[in-house]
Amino acid sequence: MTFKSNFLLIAALSFTILNCAQNTTEKAAPIFKDGEAQIIEAFSDSEQWLRHDLWVETEFDTDGDGELDRMHVSVTRPEQTETEGLQLPVIYVTSPYFAGVAGDVPGIMWDVKRELGGKSKERTHPEVKRRGQRPIISNSHLRKWVPRGYIVVHSSSPGTGLSDGAPTVGGPNESLAPKAVVDWLCGRAKGYTERNGNEEVKAYWSTGKVGMTGTSYNGTLPLAAATTGVEGLKVIIPIAPNTSYYHYYRSNGLVRSPGGYLGEDIDVLYDFIHSGDESKRAYNNKVVRDTEMMNGMDRQTGDYNDFWAGRDYLNQMDNMKAALLMSHGFNDWNVMPEHSYRIYKAAKEKGLPHQIYYHQNGHGGPPPTSMMNKWFTKYLHGVDNGVDKEQNKAYIVREYDDRQQPTAYLDYPNPEAKDITLNLTSDGNGTSGGLTLNKSSKIKETLTDDVSFSGKDLAKAESSKHRLLYATPKLKSDLHISGVPKVSITLSSNKPAANLSVWLVALPWDDTAEKITDNIITRGWADPKNHESLTDEEDLVPGRSYTVNFELQPDDQIIKANQQIGLMIFSSDQDFTIHPKPGTELTIELDKTTLTLPIVGGAEAYKKATD
Repeated sequence: MTFKSNFLLIAALSFTILNCAQNTTEKAAPIFKDGEAQIIEAFSDSEQWLRHDLWVETEFDTDGDGELDRMHVSVTRPEQTETEGLQLPVIYVTSPYFAGVAGDVPGIMWDVKRELGGKSKERTHPEVKRRGQRPIISNSHLRKWVPRGYIVVHSSSPGTGLSDGAPTVGGPNESLAPKAVVDWLCGRAKGYTERNGNEEVKAYWSTGKVGMTGTSYNGTLPLAAATTGVEGLKVIIPIAPNTSYYHYYRSNGLVRSPGGYLGEDIDVLYDFIHSGDESKRAYNNKVVRDTEMMNGMDRQTGDYNDFWAGRDYLNQMDNMKAALLMSHGFNDWNVMPEHSYRIYKAAKEKGLPHQIYYHQNGHGGPPPTSMMNKWFTKYLHGVDNGVDKEQNKAYIVREYDDRQQPTAYLDYPNPEAKDITLNLTSDGNGTSGGLTLNKSSKIKETLTDDVSFSGKDLAKAESSKHRLLYATPKLKSDLHISGVPKVSITLSSNKPAANLSVWLVALPWDDTAEKITDNIITRGWADPKNHESLTDEEDLVPGRSYTVNFELQPDDQIIKANQQIGLMIFSSDQDFTIHPKPGTELTIELDKTTLTLPIVGGAEAYKKATD
């Protein structure tokens, strides 16, 4: 072999070796396709993830020790954020539940067997046994987002787990705590290696762009953080969030429990989550639960007041700048769908980037991963995928569709929906009470309260003196309801106080139905004593008429042909209200009582389906 050929061979080998070396040292980075962050093999080995914890200093002291409270924070990030100097955006989840909650202790709930306006007997206060160990606060969301090029951060809420402070269930510290963590991720707040230490920790691996998500209470806290206007929080995806503790524990002046938790109130939730430092619990209990909450929650009247106003995030949205993808179930009777709708509507009115996803099931249920991915990709990675410019703002899962396959609509409520007002015709105690577009006659009908009958029993009954039921003709074609139904009920009571419950049902009731949507369309509750104001009430004068106007829960549902839409009016709701002794009589004036339904296609569509 000649010198020249040897030289060429050596050169070729050198180039190959150099090229291989360059390929092996190529840095890992997020990759995007169709506007979504893709799973990257280099980020997917959980054994190589770096996991550590720290404490972020806040701007408040709520446990009375004279020191600023610090929040316990854990970080999970790809190793390349250390070995290659890679900076990535953050998906942040915060919760009061991570360190454990109170068990099912007898007597923890308020006793609902009492007369309206009366006092309940004292309840049991449980102690939460804290669980978990450092440095891992939670493993949620890791496998979904870390392989796609995100850092996932968790924190425990004030007064829970290893975080300082007191739980306040909607108080200012629950907004300022996640704000402090976002500030730390953006280099504006201090983090420490220990709860009481002085060694600082920097988030040098963060790009300073943060998104938040979570379900239920964990979905409330992203909104709480966003209402502070904190810089760096770019997008939130709340799932079934509680956006107002008044709307969670009260309804139009009425003391009403969340579905499945009869007798729960805000102080019960406080006890349920109070897993923080045992030495601070007595102080927290005295200041928060036994003073602020007991003075403000008012289980006697159910009226709206400053205590509740301060725990309503709709009142705090002026500073919000984050984009919003909202998610909820229309049949969530725990955190009801009004919670998401009221915030979505306000965000739209503010001109914030917005989109909403609704499904037909109960509590929880995130949007499809693809939807979430696009919103995080747009606002955290800065990829111009057009999600903010989409014409369709609402994605709604139809009644029997897969939750991953929602139907796109221009908005929610459906822009083609128009209100129609239906009147009542006689025989509400039987089965022939009607709903009609024609004006009602001057007829009065009476129901007698008896909470021993469930709403289901009353809706199924061919006749009952304990409810009034009015129905449309049998539908000849499908009818699409989209929006917020409303009722105006003129009534009198034989007692100074009464529960008022309304169900909108699909008839005939089907005991074999696989989904709740096959029977219950929507519901609502109100206190007739608050007919003029939510902040003041007056005893009902027996025999005097009062008109009560209120909204039912938002809905989007297609009622099938051959069904009827039924309006059921009754008093005490076995699953939601206080349980007074039977005997209260409510007399309804049919000519002054109406149901307003938002129908896609309006009166024309309704007439077509019923004529």
